[in-house]
Amino acid sequence: MSGKTCSSSSSSSSVIHAQKLVDQLRVEASMERIKISLTAADLVRYCQDHRRSDPLLTGIAASSNPFKDKKTCVLL
Repeated sequence: MSGKTCSSSSSSSSVIHAQKLVDQLRVEASMERIKISLTAADLVRYCQDHRRSDPLLTGIAASSNPFKDKKTCVLL
């Protein structure tokens, strides 16, 4: 009888898991999606508009770089 109880318990657990999965898929399916081409165009436009202030493109002035080593390394 304990085998039946264990099987019933795992069966109800898998049903609950399946129901949660179905609910999540329904939520995802009902989301309004944005076309990739529009999003990519917005991203390109943003990058072009902000390229002058992008430290990866323009670099960081040595005087304002907080990560610059204070001392130089000298090997003897």
